[in-house]
Amino acid sequence: MRQFILLSSAFLFTFVILSCGSVKKAENMKSSQNVLVPGPKAIIYLTREDYSKLVPVILSDDKKTIESYPDVKDIYFNGSLAYPTQLHKGYWLDNRGIGENVAFLKLTYEEYSKLSKTPSPEELMKMILDADPIVIMYNCGLRSSYQNIGKELNTKLDTDDFSTFLKIK
Repeated sequence: MRQFILLSSAFLFTFVILSCGSVKKAENMKSSQNVLVPGPKAIIYLTREDYSKLVPVILSDDKKTIESYPDVKDIYFNGSLAYPTQLHKGYWLDNRGIGENVAFLKLTYEEYSKLSKTPSPEELMKMILDADPIVIMYNCGLRSSYQNIGKELNTKLDTDDFSTFLKIK
């Protein structure tokens, strides 16, 4: 009887040890397959007017305060002023980091870049030209997933293929 208990205990101990190792391997494999790739999103949009030369800011949901705005030194993209890229059918590709609650200031990128200091949020609120400029906006995935972002997005726009885009507004 004593041998049976010892043999059963050894079997149970071995089973528990092997089971724990299997779970750890499965968890490790699962987490490595679900790694999210960070990076800037490709955002395209249509506006009511041509605001392509104007500085964007991000408003709160109620549009009463500014939640995000650039420093005068932060309005560059790849060494040039961060104007959006013009696409086909009136769409623009964002190069600044806008979102659904974007508003445009009365100041152009060039004028903003020449300011001696970044205006306060309260000052910027007084400079807003349009607090609701977006007609439609799409998240087109990560910018890094495109080889030639402008060309590839134009191809999708030309064929009205929005199937892989996530509508934001």
